[in-house]
Amino acid sequence: MELTAWISLATLCILGAMTPGQSFIIILKHAIIGGRLNGLIASLGHGLGVMLYAIATVVGLAVIIQETPWLFDVIKYTGAAFLVWLAYNALTAKASSARFSSEETNITLKESFTEGLMISYLNPKLAIFFLALFSQFVDDTAIWQQNIIMVATVTGIDTLWYCLVALVLSHSIMLEKLRTNVHIIEKLSGIVLLAVACRVVM
Repeated sequence: MELTAWISLATLCILGAMTPGQSFIIILKHAIIGGRLNGLIASLGHGLGVMLYAIATVVGLAVIIQETPWLFDVIKYTGAAFLVWLAYNALTAKASSARFSSEETNITLKESFTEGLMISYLNPKLAIFFLALFSQFVDDTAIWQQNIIMVATVTGIDTLWYCLVALVLSHSIMLEKLRTNVHIIEKLSGIVLLAVACRVVM
């Protein structure tokens, strides 16, 4: 996998993970209510869900390339159009903030892991996003090492980010700073999404 392509993939994964959403809220909830260990366990569960989606997407795309190359082209260009749409939404989005409400209650490590896993694995948007994203980097000459690099990149970045959330950003001061700068993260995500989509055309 070319270094420039990997940098594009990694940058997009970083910005995607940093944008507050449902996953961010769940991980933060477990870190605050259950403690940092619960937050870390929830992060590992979330990373596992992401890895399962990434593996399924890469394997599925590899099969499509071999069996029906024309269908892969359709998926690839449709995915590029989807990334452009996501970029437009990110660039035109108004500043948002992550909110959650919590009640003081005990959360077991098993519950933290399960909820972290389910919030990613049961998110259909994640499957669509991976299909659109990975189709821009998979090609018919790709070897299995390249696919491993792609899966490891997205899984590692997602897990490390949410572990960082559990360790550091659960403090109210850091959380408020992140909320304040969400619009900047969204705009950067939009630019990277647009750049990845342009790789197909160019």
